[in-house]
Amino acid sequence: PLVYLDNAATSQKPRCVLDALSNYYLKDNANVHRGIHALSMRATSAYEAARERSAKYLNAAEPGEIVFTAGTTDSINLVANAWGDGNLKNGDVILLTEMEHHSNMVPWQLLARRTGAKLRYLPIVAGDTGLLDLAQLDKVLTPGVKIFAFTHVSNTLGVINPAAELCAAAKKVGALTVVDAAQSAGHLPVDVRAMGCDFLAVSGHKMCGPTGVGLLYGRKALLDAMPPYRGGGSMISSVEYFESKWAPAPAKFEAGTPNIADVIALARAMDYLDNLGREAIAQHDEKLAAAAYARLNAEVPGIRILGPAHHRSGVVSFDLKGVHAHDVVTMADQEGVALRGGHHCNQPLMKKLGLSSTSRASFYLYNTEAEIDRLVATLQKISSFFAG
Repeated sequence: PLVYLDNAATSQKPRCVLDALSNYYLKDNANVHRGIHALSMRATSAYEAARERSAKYLNAAEPGEIVFTAGTTDSINLVANAWGDGNLKNGDVILLTEMEHHSNMVPWQLLARRTGAKLRYLPIVAGDTGLLDLAQLDKVLTPGVKIFAFTHVSNTLGVINPAAELCAAAKKVGALTVVDAAQSAGHLPVDVRAMGCDFLAVSGHKMCGPTGVGLLYGRKALLDAMPPYRGGGSMISSVEYFESKWAPAPAKFEAGTPNIADVIALARAMDYLDNLGREAIAQHDEKLAAAAYARLNAEVPGIRILGPAHHRSGVVSFDLKGVHAHDVVTMADQEGVALRGGHHCNQPLMKKLGLSSTSRASFYLYNTEAEIDRLVATLQKISSFFAG
């Protein structure tokens, strides 16, 4: 049987999510916010109920703080364009960390190019733990920083960053915070008010939801003050030939026909995860990752594992001495074990660690300790094969 250990790339989908998709198309297939017939009213009600469900899932103050997007990448680009273009000027500083996914790096590079703002990075400590060097935080998080964008959980290192601590530090210097929660929202409790973030980006497909859907949480006052990112239907209150007026947030950020079916199904994924308990999922992930870390270290010759040994997410990246990551994952696939190989959209981090690529096993709620046995045996076989 397949051992699926590529959950950091995307998760498998429960039946309730698939049922929600088919039920919408079979029973309620209509556009939202446009019609007054029964189908449209039901679709609109389900779509807006998903917004309420999302607000509850993240403990947002109100549903109006939830903007539906195409995913984390889209959410971060929305902030970089709609907030960044109007608020950054030449010489302002955008602070990132050295462990960011390209999706939380490239949009800010583009923004810096447009505005003349400068990029600055909070480093990670030397060695393979991958932890942020918090001793350097005060040196890089200075009053010139206008926005601090960081990942909650690293997709390569498995590090869980102290999001509330980072947000509190940013607030002291007047910087806004953007949290990339792609790897955390489906794996551990995420409370935006307790965290104190200004924006938080989520991908549906990494948390048992469909692909191509996600959301942006934004503090209502910030969303209200931001101009639209895209123009079209639904995001206007009135249109004249030479000017238009915008609908209030969040509608002004949802131009055109939205991804109705996937938004509704995403809400069912949230139900599914909350029924299991996100704290229980987090403990399960951490237990499997810690066990995998210990066993791989002890039982697989020539392995180098990235990230901390404990208090980590379900992500375990490693380098097998003398074996390219693509060879590792190709041979693992032949053994029925699905891993990811490459730079994991973390090219600068890989260079920092002196690597071009790693192999990655990433665990989720449906993985088991027996699958760690399969992983260890598979990597032992690969190591032995290349050792000759």
